[in-house]
Amino acid sequence: MSKVKGGGTSKVCLPANKVRSMSAAEKNKVVSAKRSAAAKGKYKRSSSSNVKGARKKGATLRDWFEKENWINIKTGEPCGAPSKKRSNARKRKKK
Repeated sequence: MSKVKGGGTSKVCLPANKVRSMSAAEKNKVVSAKRSAAAKGKYKRSSSSNVKGARKKGATLRDWFEKENWINIKTGEPCGAPSKKRSNARKRKKK
């Protein structure tokens, strides 16, 4: 059996405060790294595109996930919101 490529997620979510402080070049670097990993069927992007300073010092991982306002870098919408591509496809099927 050969391994099937694709199937990785291309969504990149970070805390809203961090996204606002990033330059356009930094955002593009993270998004393209995640898109590249997704095309290869991987779940994680390369560690060379890691983002520093997203978590406050001393915060536990659970606090970080629960207390931050997470948004999608590419779309600017809240993480977990349905994608426009998927919601449009559902509308077409209902008709």
